[in-house]
Amino acid sequence: MATVLYLNELSKKYGSLQAVDRLTLQVKAGSIYGLLGPNGSGKTTTLGMVLDVIRPSGGSFQWFGDSISSETKRRVGALLETPNFYPYLTARANLEVAADTKQADHRHINKMLDMVGLGTRSHTTFKGFSLGMKQRLALAAAMLNDPEVLVLDEPTNGLDPQGIAEVRDLITRIAAQGKTILLASHLLDEVEKVCTHVAVLQAGKLKANGPVGDILSTQDQLLISADELAPVLQLLERLPYIVKFAQEKNYVSLTLSEGYTSTDLNRDMFAQGIVLSQLLVRRKSLEAQFLEITQK
Repeated sequence: MATVLYLNELSKKYGSLQAVDRLTLQVKAGSIYGLLGPNGSGKTTTLGMVLDVIRPSGGSFQWFGDSISSETKRRVGALLETPNFYPYLTARANLEVAADTKQADHRHINKMLDMVGLGTRSHTTFKGFSLGMKQRLALAAAMLNDPEVLVLDEPTNGLDPQGIAEVRDLITRIAAQGKTILLASHLLDEVEKVCTHVAVLQAGKLKANGPVGDILSTQDQLLISADELAPVLQLLERLPYIVKFAQEKNYVSLTLSEGYTSTDLNRDMFAQGIVLSQLLVRRKSLEAQFLEITQK
């Protein structure tokens, strides 16, 4: 897949505060890429820099293999702040204003309203919308000029559970159209459920990045031990359903592919003459994984 956005040691400093510290990332076309971290980790600052709203202190970035330009900006839609619409105008009228600002075709408005589930509420004034509806209207505005990339900063912030579910579903449907999405969030659950790739940030530094399944996983972790670990490690290398494993002192921690259980592992070990002295299943929460990553 082509690289849509490339960050090369991108940095931002505010006085003595290093908000973003030499961040290097690649966002591939068609991915839903999550920037995950607590408040103050540098997520919003990073988005501001790549959208040419904030001037970097160091490093560089490229969109579509080139420096940012007016042409590049037309290929990127963004939702960085709380939706800012005229409260007494209808949903459609607000999108007409947004379309004029973006120089987008008004014929796209009905399509966008239908896409975000507001087609039947196009004549309702913005002040009558729930927070979730307001956020969906903001997504419609960001999509008016049919951008290739959508940049979202905390898109479910402040929403109730129903609003969160609606926005998550909408993001997934937009991505299914072939769009690339760059999403900043402090919610582990949101990133795990929506994103294909994730970069974990803390105090402006990159702590981990890669496919979500590699960085954040709700799969059970097994802990096994035996009198001799050497043959155990050799067999684990050959078993096709072992996702990853690592020796930790006198035991081995490992993760199995979906659909396999500790019973399968124990059976295959016994078939090779290996009797496990310990086999424990440890359920690791997303929060525990995040803490492990950020404390390394």
